[in-house]
Amino acid sequence: MNVRLMFFASLREALARSQENLALPAGVATLGDLRTHLASRGGVWAEHFASRRNLRAAINQDMAQPGAALADGDEVAFFPPVTGG
Repeated sequence: MNVRLMFFASLREALARSQENLALPAGVATLGDLRTHLASRGGVWAEHFASRRNLRAAINQDMAQPGAALADGDEVAFFPPVTGG
């Protein structure tokens, strides 16, 4: 299964990329699984995708919770919470 990852705001800056195409390894079937997989890359990835971090996500432009299932071709966007004024 392949997904397109998109990173926004300070997350994009920290990872030094705005997007990535990723072939998901076996066992990565939900948004929560994906986040754990990305954290396992270590370094800045572990820092920003750790389960204790407040990180928002959307699948195909719809806000999603960790248990949301992933499908081939999905676009998964990650972004830190934002504040406005």
